[in-house]
Amino acid sequence: MKAIFRRELVAYYTSPIVYVYLAVFTLFSGIFFQAVCLYNKTTNMGGIYDNMFSVLLFIIPILTMRLLSEDKKYKTDQCLLTAPVSLTGIVLGKFFAATVVFLSGMAVFFIYAFMLSIYSAVEWQLVVCYTVGMAVLGMAFISVGLFISSLTESQIVSAIGSFACMIVIYMIDMIASFIPNKTIASMVSSLSFLTKFYEFTYGIINISAILFFVSFAAVMNFLTVKVLEKRRWG
Repeated sequence: MKAIFRRELVAYYTSPIVYVYLAVFTLFSGIFFQAVCLYNKTTNMGGIYDNMFSVLLFIIPILTMRLLSEDKKYKTDQCLLTAPVSLTGIVLGKFFAATVVFLSGMAVFFIYAFMLSIYSAVEWQLVVCYTVGMAVLGMAFISVGLFISSLTESQIVSAIGSFACMIVIYMIDMIASFIPNKTIASMVSSLSFLTKFYEFTYGIINISAILFFVSFAAVMNFLTVKVLEKRRWG
């Protein structure tokens, strides 16, 4: 897994994708920082994180679109699948590499908080809680993108497919509201990413929400392993 992880990190930072991703992430977070904090003269950064939830739907597919589809396109997946590395190690190596890039973009939130703290008191507990919430949310989204990337050799199809899946996830509450059966609607609503993410706004590290996102990522990574396993023996 370590070899795959290092390989993917090098691939990220020697390609324009990571810089496009970080530029877009910083651009939108900066716009929201200006609109939410500076314009309203507040140290409450909650609005920045809330708005960035929607932005992640667009930019995480950029981050994950090449993870497995590129190997399939250039036939390097055969070397990867026959290498003395477990399929789980391959998937987790790529997953954690994308997660590191994602978390490096989130470092800008602490820069904003530090800037605000120069002029007024900042509720660091809320900053930490929001950041933890967005971190596990991002990991769940990355696992979706990785899974979709394993299904195609086209990076464009991978990006569009990942975006479509994330939109469906984003709309779970709306979908649940149209289900007439209350029991089923409640079950669907319990899968809401938005609801779980907003639980971090109370200033408490919500263990159940963290377990939800981590478990979701684990399931998606498991499915990705199964896709690779089928390809290896296919």
